[in-house]
Amino acid sequence: MAAAPDRYDSPIVDLRSVSAESLVPLLDEEIAAWRDELDWDLRPSIALVRRFVHMQALSGFALRHGRDVFGYAYYVCEESKGLVGDLYVKREYRTVEAENALLQASLDALWRTPGIRRVEAQLMMIASPLHRFVPHPGVFQSFPRCFMEAPLAGAARLPVKQLPGVTIHRWHESRQEDTARLIAAAYRGHVDSLINDQYRSVTGARRFLMNIVQYPGCGTFFPPASYAAVDASSGELRGISLASLVSNDVGHITQICAAVAERGRGLGYELMRHSLLALAAHGRRKVTLTVTASNESAIRLYRRMGFTSIRDFAAYVWDLAPSSQ
Repeated sequence: MAAAPDRYDSPIVDLRSVSAESLVPLLDEEIAAWRDELDWDLRPSIALVRRFVHMQALSGFALRHGRDVFGYAYYVCEESKGLVGDLYVKREYRTVEAENALLQASLDALWRTPGIRRVEAQLMMIASPLHRFVPHPGVFQSFPRCFMEAPLAGAARLPVKQLPGVTIHRWHESRQEDTARLIAAAYRGHVDSLINDQYRSVTGARRFLMNIVQYPGCGTFFPPASYAAVDASSGELRGISLASLVSNDVGHITQICAAVAERGRGLGYELMRHSLLALAAHGRRKVTLTVTASNESAIRLYRRMGFTSIRDFAAYVWDLAPSSQ
C-alpha cells in the first residue's frame, strides 16, 4: 500500500472543483472492484457521476495527492434527509482515516444544510464496515447487512407452493400506487424502516419505487422478472417481487414484500421463485440480493432457496431525531 498523505484537511477539495477527466482512473478502479467482487456492472451509475461532475452539479468532496485524485464521496439532499450516495478510495491509499475524512466532510456539509435532520448511507466498498469509528458517533446507528447470491441453474427444481385464493402475474407500473401502500404497511415497525425512512410512508415508498424503476442505482429495472400477487376475488395487491439486471448475466432482487396478513403462507417464497425462474429463462446465470442481518426469517428463506452470503456491509444512519419505531 502506498503511503497516504499524513493529513487530510489540505487535500480535501470540493468535488465541483475537480474535472471529470481527473476522476477517470479512480472511477475505473471502482468499476473494476464492483465487477470483480460483486459481479455488478457499475458503469451506468458511474456515467451519471461523470456527467454531473462535468456539469459541476454534484455535491461532494475529493481527496487529492499531488495531481492524483485518489478518493471521492458525493451526497444528495431529499427534503429533511441527506444521502451519502457513494464513497470510494483507491486501494493504494485506502485507510479508515482517508475514508473518514471524506465522510466527515460530507456529513459536516449536510448538517450545515438547512432542514437536514437525518443522513443515510450504504457504502459497499469501505474498509471494516461493521467495526470502525465513524464521525458524529452520538447520533449514529449501524445496521449490519448481507450481500447474498444464488446460482440460477437450480431454480427450476424449487418446489411450487400452492396459494389458494391468490394469483401471481407480472408486475406493471400501473400498480405503483398500490405497491407504495403495500410497502408502507408491510414495513411498519420493521428494522428496514429504521434504515430507510422511505418505508415509513406511502409518499416515501412511492419515491423509493420511482428510484428502482427509473434510475440505475439498483441495476436496470427488469419487468419480465417482476411479479405481483393479488387476491383472486378482490384483485387487492398482496405481495410483490421486483427485479433488476446488474450485469449482462446477473439479476438482482430489488424488493420483495408481502402483506402482513399473508406472512407465513409462503407468498414471499412463491413470488421469489417466479422471479428466479424468469431470470433463468432470460439467460441469467445468477441472482443477488441484500438483506438486513437481523431479519433472520428472511435469511432462512433465502438460504433454503440456494442463496449464500458473500459480503457483509452496513447501513449507516445519523439521526438527530431518532424514530420511535
